[in-house]
This record gives sequence, C-alpha cells and structure tokens, in this order.
Amino acid sequence: MSKEIEVPELGSVGLLRYGWRQLTSMRTALILLLLLGVASIPGSLVPQRTQNPIQVGEYFKNSPELSKWMDRLSLFDVYGSPWFSAIYILLFISLIGCVLPRTFEHFHAARALPPVTPKNLDRMEHFSSWSSQGDELDKARAWFKSKRFRVLEKDGSISAEKGFMRETGNLFFHLALILVLLGISFSSLFGMRGMAIVNVGERFVNTTTSYDSLSFGKLFNENNLPDFALTVDKFTAKYNVVTSAPEDYTLDITFAKQDLNKTEKRTIKVNSPLKLGNTSIYLQANGYSPVVTVRDSKGNVAMQGPVPFLPQDGNLRSIGAIKVPDADPQIGFVGSFVPTYSRSGADGAVSVFPEALDPRLLLAAWLGDLGLDSGVPQSVYRIDTSKMNQVGLKSLKPGETFTYPQGSLTFEGYLQWVNIEIVNDPGKNYALLGSIVAILGLLASLFTRRRRIWIRVGKSVEVAGLAKNAAPGLENEMAEFVAMLKGEK
Repeated sequence: MSKEIEVPELGSVGLLRYGWRQLTSMRTALILLLLLGVASIPGSLVPQRTQNPIQVGEYFKNSPELSKWMDRLSLFDVYGSPWFSAIYILLFISLIGCVLPRTFEHFHAARALPPVTPKNLDRMEHFSSWSSQGDELDKARAWFKSKRFRVLEKDGSISAEKGFMRETGNLFFHLALILVLLGISFSSLFGMRGMAIVNVGERFVNTTTSYDSLSFGKLFNENNLPDFALTVDKFTAKYNVVTSAPEDYTLDITFAKQDLNKTEKRTIKVNSPLKLGNTSIYLQANGYSPVVTVRDSKGNVAMQGPVPFLPQDGNLRSIGAIKVPDADPQIGFVGSFVPTYSRSGADGAVSVFPEALDPRLLLAAWLGDLGLDSGVPQSVYRIDTSKMNQVGLKSLKPGETFTYPQGSLTFEGYLQWVNIEIVNDPGKNYALLGSIVAILGLLASLFTRRRRIWIRVGKSVEVAGLAKNAAPGLENEMAEFVAMLKGEK
C-alpha cells in the first residue's frame, strides 16, 4: 500500500520569498513592460484632463453617464491613475530585483579565471590534433595575449576565454532602462510644462496666470517657478517662395531674470531654446492676431486689442473667435484670417502664402448670450452659436469697418504671435544618459562573441573551441589559431 507524501505548507516567509522570485524574474519584467505599453494606449485615445480639459468637458456634456464611469476608471488622467502607477512601480521593482543580482554575479565572474581545460577535448567542437613540435604553448600564450584573451595555464595546457562584453552589454542595457525610468519618474515628480501665446510687443511674466496651459509634477508647486520675464521684441519668419515651407524662425526678446530691472537681449530659435538652469524656453509655433476695435450702438468702445487666431494649414489660414461680453447685448464674431488672400471655388477664401502680403479678416457676427457666465470652461477660439442669431457677414481689409445694427467692428491691422513652451525637466539628462548607455549596451550584446579556446601539449597537440549560444565566427578564429601553431601563418 503506497504511503501518501505530505507536502509541507508554505509559511509566510516562504510565500514572500516565492512572490519576490516571481516578481523579479525576467519573464515578469517583460510582461509588465508589455502591460505598461498597453496601459498607455487609452492616454493617446482619450483626452487627458491635464492637457485638454475643454474636450474632457465636452465628453461630460455629450455622454454624462459614460464619462462618469470613465472618470472612475481614471481614463481622463491615465498617467496619474493608481493602476498605471502600480504597473510602473512594479516594473521598476522587477527590473531592479532582476538586474542587480545578475550584475553582482557577473562582476565576480568577470574577475574569475577561465575554467580548467577539459579532460576529453576530442568531444568539444572544432577539435584538431597533430604531433607536437615543442613550442606550441609559447606560440599560443603570445597569440592569446595579442587577442586579449584571459588565460589559465595549468599542467601543460592553456584555457583561454573572451567575450565577457556580451553579458556586460546585456546587463548595462537593463541597468540603463532603470536609469531611464528614474529620469522619467524624476521629471514627472519635480518637473513642469506650460505654454503661452504672446503677441509681438507684449510681456510675459513667469507666473501661473500668464500661461494658457500649465501642468505641474506631483512634487512641484508654483513657488518653484523661476523668476523671469520676457518681452517679445521681434519675430522673423522666412519661407520658401515656391513651396511656402518655413526656412527659419527667429525670435528676438528682452529677457530679465530674478532682478527684473536688469535686462538683456536674447535670441531663440526652434532648435536653440533659451536655458535657465533646468528650465528651457522653446519657440513652438507662430501665427497672427487681428487687431480689432468693437463699438456698441452708442459708439462706445466695448473691446479693443489683438485676438490670437489658430493656424489651420501651412499657409497660416487661421480661425478664431472675437467675444465681446461687455457689449449690450452680447455679441461674438466667428472669424477667419488669411495672410495672403485668394479665392478657391471649393474652399472659398484661402491663403496662398504664410506671410501677410494681402491680409483679410472674414467675419460672421452672432448676437446672444456667449455663455461665459455659465461656469463651464470653453475654448477661447470657438463660440457656441446654437442659441445665438447671426446678424451679418463681412470680409475686411486693414482699416475697414464692419457695421451692423447693434454696433461696428474695425479691422485695425494685425500682430504676429509666438507660442512659447516653458519646460522644467530635471530628469531629462538621466533619461538621455540611460538611452545612450542602453544603445551601447545593446550593440555590445549583439556584436560581441563569447568563446573559449583550449590547447593541451604533450606528445601531441590538442586544440578545441566552444562558442556560447552557437555564435558564428569561431570556426574562422580556430582555423587562424591552428595555422599559427603549425607555422603556416
């Protein structure tokens, strides 16, 4: 009668040890890396609250029930959600627990001498044997030294090994991934990113209220913003006259930092940002701001100044909205600005060149409540005209006036605007260094061949070799080694 085998229960310590081994296995790290990529997909498909709050608001307006469930699942803030952070942290722990022990083991193995020469070399690959001439060990010793093999000489034999850079490169690749994750984490915790549209001639002061969009890291607050101000003096854009493609953008500014009374002239280009410690100021885009004066029915000025319009194509045909809440009744203008005016049968008014050679402002006037007091955020570049009445259409050249029953709008001219992006990214240097090390480690891992060569000399010479992972090239190297020993080369 067979006796049942009792399997001992796994205690709490054993269970923790088992869980740690599973978490720090390479298979788990690869699964978590795949999960991280899959978890990032909703962030590119669903608008994020930190980047596009207006579109998120439209989701809630159009599908309130579905949006509530999406919000509960953190789909509007994917990268700050608990489930995304959990995958990220587990991947981080898994990589560290997987790579660091291998690194220490490899460090000790790299300092160790090669294993002794096997007893039966005739069972190894690339075996060959011939009668001894007496000087083969001296020749082999010099050859191994010239090829930078590590050698162990014992009992009339030499064991040589080379190619540890393969494993070293593999480990450096994974260590570099940890460094990249550290850099990304550091930036997400202590970094910031903001954008602002500034007209030529206007001043930008680095405070939270000056930004059009602004996002902080988890451990960054507005008190960490560097003290500076800049005035946009001039923006110069050069375009190809045939293709209308931009050839150069140059932004000239007056810059003042800390002590705002001390100013200096600086220049920013697309690939040459202005540096201020860890903060960089980039030139991102440009466009036009029509300058208008809106008067009410009594002739009083209800609104005056430049209004930024957003470009829609390479020739800077731009759209925008002019909202006049102080007029009685409220009025808004849905507009289109074309720098170099032309007509197209299918598209109507178009721009044929990005420079303002023949500017036109095309407007549709809408009367009614603009909805600015509803508390619901709305785009400054669009007007919800569903509950408004259209009172007129007009195409204006600079200096012309659009008159309608409730008042008038004069197109005074235009200003150029630039979109500046201000980024504090303290982890980018770590991420860059990690990326470079990862590439170098991957190259070393792919192109380095790990191999061993043995030679034993007695009455006869025995030579054999072994390539780890069946790496190619050992056959030619063995042929060269044998030819050298025989004096054929």
